Amino acid sequence: MQAQFIDNNVVYRQHNFQLPLDHQQPTLDRINVFARELVALDKQDSDLPWLVYLQGGPGFESPRASANTGWMKRALKQYRVLLLDQRGTGHSSAIDYQSIAHLSPAHQAQYLTHFRADSIVRDAEAIRSELGIEKWATLGQSFGGFCTLTYLSLFPASLSHCYITGGIPSITRPADQVYQATYQRVIDKNSAFFAQFPAAQQICKEIALFLDENNVLLPNGQHFSVEQFQLIGINLGRGNANMGLYMLLENAFMIVNGDKQLSYRFLNQMQQEQSYLTNPIYALLHEPIYNQQQASNWSAHRVRRQFDQFNYKSGDDFWFTGEMVYPWMFDQLATLKPLQEAANLLAEKQDWCDLYDPQVLANNQVPIACAVYVEDMFVEFDYSRETLANIPNSKAWFTNEYEHNGLGVDGEKILGRLIELVQDINNLPT
Repeated sequence: MQAQFIDNNVVYRQHNFQLPLDHQQPTLDRINVFARELVALDKQDSDLPWLVYLQGGPGFESPRASANTGWMKRALKQYRVLLLDQRGTGHSSAIDYQSIAHLSPAHQAQYLTHFRADSIVRDAEAIRSELGIEKWATLGQSFGGFCTLTYLSLFPASLSHCYITGGIPSITRPADQVYQATYQRVIDKNSAFFAQFPAAQQICKEIALFLDENNVLLPNGQHFSVEQFQLIGINLGRGNANMGLYMLLENAFMIVNGDKQLSYRFLNQMQQEQSYLTNPIYALLHEPIYNQQQASNWSAHRVRRQFDQFNYKSGDDFWFTGEMVYPWMFDQLATLKPLQEAANLLAEKQDWCDLYDPQVLANNQVPIACAVYVEDMFVEFDYSRETLANIPNSKAWFTNEYEHNGLGVDGEKILGRLIELVQDINNLPT
């Protein structure tokens, strides 16, 4: 009997599945994969179509949020929703530095190779089969969209239709080309931020200089560096975040006994911004989400050298970075340090399997509706258009009304629009 509860007229059921670590060797090690089923109370006995949600990341669990707002509110009007904790996250044999500490670096790296999109999709497919579902729909946000194209490549016959928000990747370009494009988007976002808040540049310089001249510790005891401070630029790609970021900077310093110090409040927020500390898959497998038959060799770190403005030197203008991952993070971040050798092995790995099948996608029959954000800092707009041009039965809503996190900001409207696009593809009445 699966555990369940009811909240605000929504039934929540918990499912646990024992699945192979390596789907190519199903008789060997098993992992637990967790998913939470949601259905409207007055529809729980109805034969509803299923919608499985593929979370962004990589390395983050499914939403723990009210089903009476946002995209879930819209979805529950017509779907039975399955929130999948992707393997290695949430309740799905979660990975952190503690859970794999007993493994050697080589075994850590080998274990982690089984946590990319291809394995996530094979988990979903095994769950679909175990639940006895003939076909289901998917909603993929960001990295969840990457997973969707892998699903469409491997098991298109299992999908009725797909929704994707901010997650149409290039299916052929290597990581270096991805970062060359996204660094330029980060430059654009920095320029817009500092133009909107002219005082922010001076504050950032003062913070960077203070970090250079003092041994500043985060609440967890970790040394806080200029490079770590630059990482909070990830927020520049999230709609309506600029004001909050400026207010945070404005309150960075306090005076204690006549001396200027960075406030505990500011430093605590800086630590909370480092999601890598609790979700290391995001750091370990961020570049491998682009790898097909090649190594990344710390792509973002190498490409950064082409953009000198990000390499801070005292007295220069300050520039934030984006969601890029760097090898120095495994020297500096407390819970990543034990995973440094494994991270280097993953960066050097060349024989990654293909994640997409361009030929299968070129013959796609599954209706795909996408929200593609013109000013997306994380997924290059031109590459998204390039990919979609070669996938039939896809319709895209190109918009600058939202940033990459649009689904979280106005999910009810966005999913509603995508549902209409699928109806258009199927020539169904709205």
